[in-house]
Amino acid sequence: MPVPVPRQRAIPAVESGQAQAASLSDGAPKDSLGTAPRKEAKVEKTDQVENHTTHTNLTLLLIEDDPAGSPIVPDLLDQAGKPIRVRTARNLTEAERLLTDDVHCILLDLALPAPGRAGDGDDELAVLKHVLELAPRHAVLALTASGDAERGAEAVRVGAQDYLFRDELDGRLLSRAIRYAVERKRSDTAERRLAEGRMRAQENRRLQRGLLPTPLLEGSSLRFAARYRPGRSRALLGGDFYDVVRTQDGTVHAMIGDVCGHGPDEAALGVELRIAWRALTLAGLCGDQLLGTLQQVLEHERADDEIFATLCTVDIAPDGRRAGLCLAGHPAPLLARPGQAPRLLPYDNNGPALGLLPGARWPRMQVELGAEWSLMLYTDGLIEGRIGEGRERLGQDGMVEMIRRQLSEGLRGEELLRAAVNEVRTLNGGELTDDVAVLLLDREG
Repeated sequence: MPVPVPRQRAIPAVESGQAQAASLSDGAPKDSLGTAPRKEAKVEKTDQVENHTTHTNLTLLLIEDDPAGSPIVPDLLDQAGKPIRVRTARNLTEAERLLTDDVHCILLDLALPAPGRAGDGDDELAVLKHVLELAPRHAVLALTASGDAERGAEAVRVGAQDYLFRDELDGRLLSRAIRYAVERKRSDTAERRLAEGRMRAQENRRLQRGLLPTPLLEGSSLRFAARYRPGRSRALLGGDFYDVVRTQDGTVHAMIGDVCGHGPDEAALGVELRIAWRALTLAGLCGDQLLGTLQQVLEHERADDEIFATLCTVDIAPDGRRAGLCLAGHPAPLLARPGQAPRLLPYDNNGPALGLLPGARWPRMQVELGAEWSLMLYTDGLIEGRIGEGRERLGQDGMVEMIRRQLSEGLRGEELLRAAVNEVRTLNGGELTDDVAVLLLDREG
């Protein structure tokens, strides 16, 4: 599209989406900025640090319908006095081909016709919207006719970083506009990432409240402690969850579970299972009937048929000396009593994980606890950490020996759980790959 600004030089063809242009002689006239036309494009990068940031030559992509091949952009210099590299495209097809990672800013002529799309006929900013979809991470400057400030302002509202009048362009103005647009885009991107980080933190807190609730133990003499630590590189909590409630008859019910996988979907499913467990338990269900209902909840709520959950439930009699145990593909709890070595509760009748076998059954085993004891429920993240740099894992036997030693050192409650999780991390040589949840109930004789 012809424009009213006189121009003395052409963008080198190697920088454009057009055919090879005729070469310019060394005696070509200088433009309005007093700069001789360049014969070829030059890519310059430097590791020079300015204001604590690494300076890299800026690259501008000009998108303008110009049949005469006479671009409107004068010679441009960045803040360091180095030339701003310019590429030209006459349509969005050429622009997409030239829009590589080293392009920092796009200068778009709003008069450029947009590709045909239903509903775009009356949209004056259709071409801008196309470009914003094409280059969501790039700074965009809108170019419009002189006096059409309303259209330019609307372009900024839609997503451009700024707008310029076509017949008021000069090198200094455009160079500064490019630098400001690039920095504004970086600032907007940083602000958006900060906002996303805050939202993720809020999601974490909401999920944590759902996965790791306050136990309902009013009226019980049992002491409760718990510890949770997410695995490394986790933006959200994983699928580990637990709960403890006391029903009206004085029975204390404890549960710990683990949804396979990590992330918001698994965490949300863990929250649903925990809430369902609490509601069903307070309604009087236990054992096989409770686990069967939880499996129905999982099957209806999971996003994929491959997702399953392991679960361990314990119901402790009102006198605190006996308990019923159900295992659904989950590691058996650890029982410690004074004068005896810690041991794992029986797991011979361990049923399948929830969500694996339709119509599965989960036998309830009766176990004797005694007058004084500590009962620890945990997820497999506690036992699957490695020992040193080899392939050997801690395993249940290693965990039992670790807890035995820590109990002999006088550790109890929160202090015991903290020491256990920290030692497992140390043995692993750093953060564990899986989430760890540990729950401890104590009864004093």
